[in-house]
Amino acid sequence: MRIVFMGTPDFSVPALDALHDAGHEIAAVYTQPPRPAGRGKRDRPSPVQARAEALGLPVRHPSSLKPAEEKEAFAALGAEIAVVVAYGLILPRAILDAPARGCLNIHASLLPRWRGAAPIHRAIMAGDAETGVCIMQMEPGLDTGPVLLRRATPIGDDETTGDLQVRLATLGAEAVVAALEGLDALTPIAQGDEGVTYADKIDKAEARIDWAQPAETVARQIRGLSPFPGAWCRAGKDRLKLHRARAVSGTGAPGQRLEGFTIACGQGAVEVTEAQREGRRPMPAPEILRGVDLPDSLD
Repeated sequence: MRIVFMGTPDFSVPALDALHDAGHEIAAVYTQPPRPAGRGKRDRPSPVQARAEALGLPVRHPSSLKPAEEKEAFAALGAEIAVVVAYGLILPRAILDAPARGCLNIHASLLPRWRGAAPIHRAIMAGDAETGVCIMQMEPGLDTGPVLLRRATPIGDDETTGDLQVRLATLGAEAVVAALEGLDALTPIAQGDEGVTYADKIDKAEARIDWAQPAETVARQIRGLSPFPGAWCRAGKDRLKLHRARAVSGTGAPGQRLEGFTIACGQGAVEVTEAQREGRRPMPAPEILRGVDLPDSLD
């Protein structure tokens, strides 16, 4: 099929590769414009742009799709279908209607649960037992379109958002190729009103750990916000990001260090297994403990 691909972060790259490897004609790749990054704050292309250029594919990165000339340029591609995955820009109705067979979105949840911007983070933070990907026909509403295909997968007890993103990116890539291969035989299933939840964008204010919360809640917060933005706490004058943790038994005042890197919570305790000092790389807890004299209580 003649496809327009629309995506931006690392999560989108496996789908681009899978569509290219499957032999589809990719008329253009749309991605967000290069952004300042690194110490020099030089403009850096998105992961999708870098991969598309390596594959020799034409790349477009408009800052908006609302101008008439952008809508006309998109329609002129004559695409049969568009595949959208974590693109990051709103698609106007004219863009949604331009491809002959519409636009498909790879969404990283089992819709209608976790519509919105941060479905992977929210699934882990809520303690969901499973998640997955849906191939959805796009419409103007927020992730409200009918679902063509879904693939479910369990969430591991110690899995972080970073871990799960890698698995779901691969699952989504496989699913969208399967959906395109069997498109004529798939029946769109409308999403019901029951079970709708919204995955709001992560606010950095959510990242400060409140040790008075139950251990399960704190552990899920740590895993759900890893690697970005990273749940954090104060250890004396040091600010520590905590990346991996599990709930364990233990009793003490909230924030009290019981032993090693096990911290008491409002109920139970959390064993931190990976953390990061400011300006350093993430390290296993034993390495952190060799380099930092942790206080008796964390804030």
